[in-house]
Amino acid sequence: MNCFQTWPEPIVRVQSLSDSGITTIPERYIKLLQDRPTPSPNTPHNDDLINIPTIDLSNLQSDDISVRRDTLGQISRACIEWGFFQVVNHGVSHSLMKRTAEVWREFFELPIEEKQVYANSPATYEGYGSRLGVEKGVKLDWSDYFFLNYLPRSVRDENKWPRFPSSCRELVAEYGDELGRLCEKLMKVFSLNLGLEEDYLQKAFGGEDIDACLRANFYPKCPQPDLTLGLSPHSDPGGMTLLLPDVHVSGLQVRRGDHWVTVKPVPNAFIVNIGDQIQLLSNATYKSVEHRVIVNSAKERVSLAFFYNPNGNIPLQPAQKLVTEDHPALYPTMTYNEYRLFIRKRGLRGKSQVESLKSHN
Repeated sequence: MNCFQTWPEPIVRVQSLSDSGITTIPERYIKLLQDRPTPSPNTPHNDDLINIPTIDLSNLQSDDISVRRDTLGQISRACIEWGFFQVVNHGVSHSLMKRTAEVWREFFELPIEEKQVYANSPATYEGYGSRLGVEKGVKLDWSDYFFLNYLPRSVRDENKWPRFPSSCRELVAEYGDELGRLCEKLMKVFSLNLGLEEDYLQKAFGGEDIDACLRANFYPKCPQPDLTLGLSPHSDPGGMTLLLPDVHVSGLQVRRGDHWVTVKPVPNAFIVNIGDQIQLLSNATYKSVEHRVIVNSAKERVSLAFFYNPNGNIPLQPAQKLVTEDHPALYPTMTYNEYRLFIRKRGLRGKSQVESLKSHN
């Protein structure tokens, strides 16, 4: 994976641009006209009434079998119809969620020289960064981030995690453990809903030897939010993502048909979305969905994305039980490491990677 050692151009911290008081954004951040976050003419007028489904996970433990079945059905429909949903009563401490989000906000508020100690490279992306992809001259997104590895243990190095705030490393470790357990629970649900053995997806991902990482996103205030994006349209290349959004500032938008729906975060909820690898394993029964992030001129925004991915070296292919004469395998066998080289090199490009695989079959 370490085939890209350096960034093609000097890195500029978006937070520094925002804090400088500029009133116009640099050309590098101005998206092409068709890529700007202007409302689509097909966006419904009742957009405020539209949101991704919200599901109470505690109902999976109900004594009433009909409640359990209904909850499984809600999750299945959300995966098929949206590729996104929010979960409440998920078992992760609300206090831990709040404290972890706060510690990352405090990190991004540190002086630039303290954060620069953790400056990353495209070899692993681990550390403090401000761009994705290594193509020279591309349009950039209006965001900074910190990326770190949880699993496998062989690549986890807490010395690369922020030393300050002083509670950061301990909180991040606890947070990762909790979200890992929640992902395992959801993987069982996805497997059962697909008609597979309960542990099928987890085993396909590598059992306990899976890949998990965190990206803390910082979206600074932007003087011209109508010209740029915090994160370009993409589907997540991995397995599943749990997003802890900023409940005070909406920013995530999900593609719904030919328009974008702004997700309205529910307090103490995680936003769950299907990644490309579950689309592959489910033979497109479940589909990853394109999403993007908009920014605004009044408020900065912090969110935490936890990525739960297959072991990078295990060959993946559609589950045989989901392959039939009428519905043949849509994707070739490949490893997650092979797959994500696309993102490492080119950055975010909608759903072009996962869709391109079909044409090679």
